[in-house]
Amino acid sequence: MPQRGTKAQNDLANAFVKFPIKWLAIIAVWAMLGVIYAGPIFLETEAAEMGHSPWRIFSWGILTWLAWAPLTPAIIWLARRYSLVGEAWKSSLLVHVPAFLLISALHSAAATVITLSIKPFDDMGSSPAAFWPRFLSRMQGSFASDLLVYGGVIGICYALDYYRKYREREMLATRLETQLAQAQLDSLRMQLHPHFLFNTLNGIVGLVRDNKNQAAVSMLVGLSDLLRHTLEHSARHEVELREELNFIKLYLSIQEMRFSDRLRIELNIDPATTKAMVPNLILQPLTENALRHGIGRRAESGMVGISSAAENGHLRLTVYDNGAGLPDDWQLNGSTGIGLANTAARLQQLYSDDHQFDIRNRDSGGVEVVILMPLRTAS
Repeated sequence: MPQRGTKAQNDLANAFVKFPIKWLAIIAVWAMLGVIYAGPIFLETEAAEMGHSPWRIFSWGILTWLAWAPLTPAIIWLARRYSLVGEAWKSSLLVHVPAFLLISALHSAAATVITLSIKPFDDMGSSPAAFWPRFLSRMQGSFASDLLVYGGVIGICYALDYYRKYREREMLATRLETQLAQAQLDSLRMQLHPHFLFNTLNGIVGLVRDNKNQAAVSMLVGLSDLLRHTLEHSARHEVELREELNFIKLYLSIQEMRFSDRLRIELNIDPATTKAMVPNLILQPLTENALRHGIGRRAESGMVGISSAAENGHLRLTVYDNGAGLPDDWQLNGSTGIGLANTAARLQQLYSDDHQFDIRNRDSGGVEVVILMPLRTAS
């Protein structure tokens, strides 16, 4: 209930704010048209040296056009209530015709009163006419221009309504696309976390079976730190590279316990890239693949490295190892690995076509995974 009350109060406050703004906009438009209307008349009288007062001519012109201001909301209401667009335009026309005649008569009456009160051309020598003859004369003479004004207000009203609906549809489509991307990324993360957790726990079980209890305890402590870091950053799509590196160092410290002296780590990070934004947990599945397929299948020691570099407005991340390498017929599309598939899908979701994801054998032996993505910082 308090939330509903607060929302209602906010809506009411917004309505009060928008109401005077709309009226000020209506008044400003009609006043501007009044200046545009009176300007040529004044210049013409000046050229003819008639000696008419400028303030009378401009105030008469402005007030005559401002008389449309209080009639504008009525025209807009009629345009929206009885639409002239669609199948019902004929029946709506039966309402608009008498409504136009009434509004035209009201404006002519207001314009006649303004003319008789201000007397913009009283120096011409003619005595002011009575109200009714002047009113009827104006009604007849301004019929076409009043019809143009009436139609113009309706046309602008429909144009603004169509633009507002277009913007609403555009915002709705953008919101739906964002929600879809969010759902897909959340789904990918939910697939990744159990996979990572299973592999780590499996490593701890292996240490316990080998009676390496101290290493198992240290690995559990490292896992606790990893899970805390993951939970703290789980809602973020992107993090700074330095945060991602802090996480991967925690992960590699666990793996060093698991592999003992068989694992060597290389980090070649360009300091200029540490504040670059990268997908959250992007390095972990790639590093895990390097350990599992590159180092885990070797009896001798192996190396896993991570490097970063700025390259023509893009960030290049590379994860590499010196393992056995990929088969000659290996292709990413045919891979069954969850980590690689998730990484490819996340990069596509976040960067569309503005990225590269390449996995290939190194010339010196082993495999390297290269990611090229836009180089941008949090600021």
